[in-house]
Amino acid sequence: MQKVYQSCYELDKRCYEVYGLSEDILMEHAASGMEKHIRERFAPGSSVLIVAGMGNNGADGIALARLLHGDYDVRLHLLYPPKSNMALLQLERAQKLDIHKVEEMEDADVIVDAIFGAGLGRELDELTQHAIHLLNSFKGYKIACDIPTGLGDSGHLMPLAFHADVTLTMGAYKESLFLDESKDTIGEIRRIDLGVSHSLYEGETQTYLLEATDLKLPSRAKQSTHKGHFGHAAIFTGEKEGAGIIAGMAATRYGAGLTTLVVHEKVSPPPYLMSATLMPSTASAIAIGMGLGSYFDDSFLKRHVINSHLPIIMDADACYSPELLSVVEQKDRHIVLTPHPKEFVALWAILTGEELSILEVQAKRFEIMRRFNARYPHVTLLLKGAHTLIMQEEKLYINPLGCSKLSKGGSGDVLSGLIVSLLAQGYTGIDAAIQASLALSVAARRFIGSSYAMLSTDLIDEVAKLELS
Repeated sequence: MQKVYQSCYELDKRCYEVYGLSEDILMEHAASGMEKHIRERFAPGSSVLIVAGMGNNGADGIALARLLHGDYDVRLHLLYPPKSNMALLQLERAQKLDIHKVEEMEDADVIVDAIFGAGLGRELDELTQHAIHLLNSFKGYKIACDIPTGLGDSGHLMPLAFHADVTLTMGAYKESLFLDESKDTIGEIRRIDLGVSHSLYEGETQTYLLEATDLKLPSRAKQSTHKGHFGHAAIFTGEKEGAGIIAGMAATRYGAGLTTLVVHEKVSPPPYLMSATLMPSTASAIAIGMGLGSYFDDSFLKRHVINSHLPIIMDADACYSPELLSVVEQKDRHIVLTPHPKEFVALWAILTGEELSILEVQAKRFEIMRRFNARYPHVTLLLKGAHTLIMQEEKLYINPLGCSKLSKGGSGDVLSGLIVSLLAQGYTGIDAAIQASLALSVAARRFIGSSYAMLSTDLIDEVAKLELS
């Protein structure tokens, strides 16, 4: 788990004021980190095109040109005349080495975007847009210095961005690297330390980046146990019974000792799933919403769901139900909501009366999470997307491990099943959401079939293999 920040300005400032480091020292480490990345992957003599802007991001690029000069075929293109003090200083140093400056940009083995870094607050001008179009058309290995040019300070395309194979971000991870809109432009993300260990560079934060190594699978270390030790998941199975069955399969696979589908009429689940028309008296957690429709009457839901004390995960159709959403006012139970953006728009309107668009939610995902948390800090909110966001009690977690294999009906039902399984086994809402989200993402990445071919049942099978990996 890594720390994430909205901005690194205060972190840089502390380096100057507390550690006695200068802007020049931080820049040399930034350039050195990029140099190391290139040297590890490309042999001396490889061509390197560095496109530099007028500010300190451009200065990083000019410093990189100096470090590579003599061993690599360095081609430095100044998109704009340098303006910042550091850019002017780095250009002066480069000129003393007679580094080759080029007027035209041509393809190279390595292409470094050092035009604009973090903090871009305006749309790119015509010259920069033309440059980005051209750079994106090249075949070379593309490196973004700190953040791809064209990615705004809030993670939005302005209106387009450099498409990096890797983004070498300076000092610490920034929230703007983890918005859905930017996922296809960022590439792999690597952090470069700036003169001190990142443990010294970083400060306090309430935002964290999840990693595959944070996955902790349910434990069955004790041998003298029975099914009752591992909880009883009750899954309300509605009009689209397949959604509930998928969730039930996932819940059982992920360790629930018992799983019961709560139904009105007979369904045909796998033999290891039970079904009942009433809530099991031994249930230890509830999942509701997946394919629910208007299947259960209000009095049944009030008696067995709303008035229950059991931990609950609510998904899909539950996000459109004022009755079910009244649960969020309850502060004495573990509650997990797992909407995708359209479902969040609906639940937010029900809870607050405020109308949002899907575009607004996607454009302000971090802000939206914090606004919800300010109202309902005890509720765990998991907002689905290319980067899944999870928040409870002011702490926000980013799961960046999702992939396009999950873009298929049934994936969300699997997630609901994994979460209710962990709730049934005694996990808190936030821990259940984090661990289930990681299990889903890691399992999807390990599916070896075509990216378009994975079924929800394949995903459940991969979850079963996680401990063997």
